[in-house]
Amino acid sequence: MKRIGIGVVAVIAGLGVGGAGAWGVSHYLPQFAGGAAHGKADTKVETAFVPAGEILAPLVFADGRLSGYVTFECQLEVPKDASDEVGAKLPLLLNAINLRTYRSPLASGPDGLVPGLAAFRKVVMDAALEVYGKDVVRSVAVTRASPA
Repeated sequence: MKRIGIGVVAVIAGLGVGGAGAWGVSHYLPQFAGGAAHGKADTKVETAFVPAGEILAPLVFADGRLSGYVTFECQLEVPKDASDEVGAKLPLLLNAINLRTYRSPLASGPDGLVPGLAAFRKVVMDAALEVYGKDVVRSVAVTRASPA
């Protein structure tokens, strides 16, 4: 009977310690408890699309040779309150894109073709990270791409 009593007490003590630990984590570290458990709703930020205009970029092979040129248009999804700042720094973004396209082998598809729009999107996102900083540009939408 003594063994059964010790086992029951151990189970009850374990549940108490585990429950207290869970309460402590949810109370002092709410990001691990989902955040919305204490009435803190996730805030949605309104975004706007800022057109970057037509961009002329060189298509470069992996060995550095020039394959040709391509024009593409893209729009940047940014928080609505940052759209004016993003629009003001567009020349810096276009310069950063131009400098990256010479170093990026965009003509890596068969016969020097572009393998897909993901390559343009990655170049623009990397340039936007450099120009605007982290968490300003949420996504890039490439709306048109054609050989020049």
